[in-house]
Amino acid sequence: MPIAYWCILAGALLPYVAVAAAKFSPGSGYDNARPRETEGAMTGFRARAVAAHHNGFEAFALFAVAVLAAVQLGQEGAALDRLCLAWVILRLAYTAAYCGGWPRTRSVLWTAAIGVALAILTLPAWG
Repeated sequence: MPIAYWCILAGALLPYVAVAAAKFSPGSGYDNARPRETEGAMTGFRARAVAAHHNGFEAFALFAVAVLAAVQLGQEGAALDRLCLAWVILRLAYTAAYCGGWPRTRSVLWTAAIGVALAILTLPAWG
């Protein structure tokens, strides 16, 4: 399987890593019978982890479509793989910055990851 496809899998799983940090951290009091209510009452680190979880799904759609479009248009190769790996690394760092409470760093990382996703999407035009 191409590296780009492995990166799609990683991108799909990243949001679950963030929410797991909120659900399973000591003292979370997470109630799986009422997850939305529980998440809505979270504060601090846990609330940021849930927000990172939601943002992970929002960012994933553009990335996955971009990768699939690039592959469909014959752009498999080193450039695509490097861009995909960069996106995964940026999103990991973004999640850490979000959970850590570093909003400026988070915004820079979000912008960079969106830029990489757009570069992947437009790779057939310049690759």
